[in-house]
Parts: sequence; structure tokens; C-alpha cells
Amino acid sequence: RKGAQDKKRSALFSKLSREITVAAKMGLPDPDANARLRAAIIAARAQSVPKDNIQRSIDKASAGDAENYEEVRYEGFGPAGVAIIVEALTDNRNRTATNVRTAFSKNGGNLGAGGSVSHGFSRLGLIEYPASAGDDEKVLEAAIEAGADDVESDEDGHRIWTSIDGLHEVARALEPMLGEGEGAKLAWRPSTEVEVRGDDAQTLMKLIDALEEDDDVQTVWGNYDVPDEELEKLG
Repeated sequence: RKGAQDKKRSALFSKLSREITVAAKMGLPDPDANARLRAAIIAARAQSVPKDNIQRSIDKASAGDAENYEEVRYEGFGPAGVAIIVEALTDNRNRTATNVRTAFSKNGGNLGAGGSVSHGFSRLGLIEYPASAGDDEKVLEAAIEAGADDVESDEDGHRIWTSIDGLHEVARALEPMLGEGEGAKLAWRPSTEVEVRGDDAQTLMKLIDALEEDDDVQTVWGNYDVPDEELEKLG
């Protein structure tokens, strides 16, 4: 079990480091002047990526040693008609497309054409804070003052939604009130959600795991809602 956890953690570090390198390569290697890089560093810190790893990823881009990654988006359907968006950073589009298509087909889904599901989502800014950042009222007041559009709070934490253009401005405004968040990124927010239970829930979780385990996949978004009691059954 520990070996599996270490492997998963290593894969996560690799993905976070890749995002830092790409962000630094696409803009300035200074997080104060590069909003995407700043967001990537915050996300890496939240997952306890060592400072040396973060700096190496930035230096790699500055030295011109980084691979040429491109951003690719895939859209498809999972069990129970769930809509799924997959975002990847890849240096080989054919490899990534094949792996993503295989993950869908082996786990009750199918890969669709570009735009086949994204029309059911809104592209927004997302800032995440742990539950320890404050109670619902405190976070809501801070978010309103910072200029956020919406807040979702539950026992897992707080999700603060913003416009795309306002993401990093709101994130900076929140820091004096709530501290540094767990991440600030562009996200896909579904307009409606599909409740998934039973065998469909089990197959869906396998599909998401298969996608997230791929080295090239950075994030997976979906319009599913799996009730807590179903997640407990899946263990």
C-alpha cells in the first residue's frame, strides 16, 4: 500500500512540476509577474512539493532545457451519460490521445469530438481553501470583499469562483484575509450535475482514476455527483 501511495505522490509531483515549467516557459520566470506561474507554485506548495523541486522546474524553463509541451483538451462521456473534460500537457499528441481513448473505452465511456460536452460547462476561475481557513460566513465575507462571484463551502473546504480575468486579482485580495490558498486555476464548472449510484458510480470512479493516472493528464472535470454513502461503499 505504501508503495502505491508513494507512486501516486511521485506522479502528482511530476504533474505539478510540469505545470510550473510550462508556466515559466510561456511567461516570465518571476511568479510576481506571471500569474499562471504563481498559481502553479501555490498548488505545488499545497501538496508539499519541496522548494528545491519548484526552483528546479523554474530553472529548467529558464535554461531552455524544458521539453516542448502543448496543452490539449479532450471531451467525452462516462457511465450514466456523465460529461467529462480532460486537460493534458503533452509532448506527443498521438500517445496522449490513444491513452485517453483507451481509458474511456475500457471504463464504460467514449471519447467525443471537441466541443461535445464543454457547452454544458462554464469556464471560470477557481480558488480553493481548506476548511481550516475559516467558517462559511468568514470566507463568504472575504470573497465578497475581494470581488469573487460565488462561494461553495462544505466539510471538505471552500471553493471560491471568479471570472477568468479576475482570478488572480481576487486570489491576491484574499491572501491578507484568509492566507494563501491551496490553488488558483481556471476550471470547468458544470451547469447541471448528474447523480450517479451503484455500478455506474463504481465504473465512473475507475474511469477517473485511469485518466488521472496518465502522466500527461493534468486535470479531469465532470458534471457528476456521487453521494457520500456511495463513495463510502466504494471505499
